[in-house]
Amino acid sequence: MDIATLYNFFEKYRIISTDTRKIEKNSIFFALKGANFNGNKFAQDALEKGAALAIVDEAEFADGNNIVLVDNCLQTLQQLANYHRKQLKYPIIGITGTNGKTTTKELINASLSAKYKVKATSGNLNNHIGVPLTLLAFPDDLDFGIVEMGANHKGEIAELCEISEPDYGIITNIGKAHIEGFGSFEAVIKTKNELYDSVKRKNGTIFYNSDNEILRKLISDYKNTIAFDTSGKEFYNGILSEITPFVKFVFSKGEENISIHTKLIGDYNLENLTAAATIASYFDVELAGVKKALEKYTPDNKRSQLLETEKNKLIVDAYNANATSMNKALDNFFALQESKKALILGDMLELGKESEKEHLNILNKIKEHNCKNVFLVGKEFFKFRDDFNFNFFENVESLHSFFEKNAVLDKHLILLKGSRGIRLEKIIDIL
Repeated sequence: MDIATLYNFFEKYRIISTDTRKIEKNSIFFALKGANFNGNKFAQDALEKGAALAIVDEAEFADGNNIVLVDNCLQTLQQLANYHRKQLKYPIIGITGTNGKTTTKELINASLSAKYKVKATSGNLNNHIGVPLTLLAFPDDLDFGIVEMGANHKGEIAELCEISEPDYGIITNIGKAHIEGFGSFEAVIKTKNELYDSVKRKNGTIFYNSDNEILRKLISDYKNTIAFDTSGKEFYNGILSEITPFVKFVFSKGEENISIHTKLIGDYNLENLTAAATIASYFDVELAGVKKALEKYTPDNKRSQLLETEKNKLIVDAYNANATSMNKALDNFFALQESKKALILGDMLELGKESEKEHLNILNKIKEHNCKNVFLVGKEFFKFRDDFNFNFFENVESLHSFFEKNAVLDKHLILLKGSRGIRLEKIIDIL
């Protein structure tokens, strides 16, 4: 079955399934494979549970009705997504970056939705499977589609751009993350730049923060750009007013400006907020609409959340961590005026050969600020347990046990920051 024929089926059913535990009636089931599973084995089960069609890539499982054999299920899914993208009559905004891309995507979606019909990547479905599923969930009648793209190895953004073909692009920033997969920081830069390269080939428009030297260099040979900044030089700019700990800022579009009081924590979110306000303003969303959207937006998924409990106030930023985001989170935390503060930090994973140096840098930074209540979780931090007078734990379970026996944190402002794999959210209940 060629892609055009398969697309005819897709137009009829419009639902894609990859997991028989969540199968939807009249969906098209793609038998994807992973390290610990083979979807081909569940094709018949998918049909019995209500799928209209099953796509497999192993002949032994293609012996029933409504089962289609292809060379590679994942490639077929990606080709179908790209075929669908080519039918869409509205522009796609592509977004990537080391830090803040999911938050920025949500903020752009909220801001544009003040005037337009918009759909964006759900959660962080931003990889080689998530991007095709995102596109295939886009209906025909939108004004904009927003596609988030993540990467942990060389060339991945280029692959995702081939599928999504963005008309507009924004890189939030480029920092030290997934070095293990990329091999070097230079490779990270090159991979993120693949979004710019894709937009340039379509003669599309790039939005960029002109305060960022790396991004300025990447767009220096391209004219179709819209700049913004957080220093007040550009036509579009956001200037920080105060941290309460929520971000309050003034957004300006030329001579127009408006004060926006958000529910986001951390001055590092000023870039994300300004990017969203810039893009919405560029597409003629009135500043009042931008203000309403950004003030209404409430973070979730353990990203820059403030949780106030009977015992403590928690800044929960435990969805992900790398050297860049950890330093920004600490800078913001140190600047907050609270009498009782505590740090609970988890390892920054996937830093490869840079890991030991970057964890040591963080420890030295904490020491310089003379923090009293410091709890560090994970094997990378644990290597330095004899060198610093902090509390070190190999895993979050041992930290949880410590807090069960020692009620040392009460009426504190606590920052929880670490990579997803450390699972710092497990201690929220006891804090």
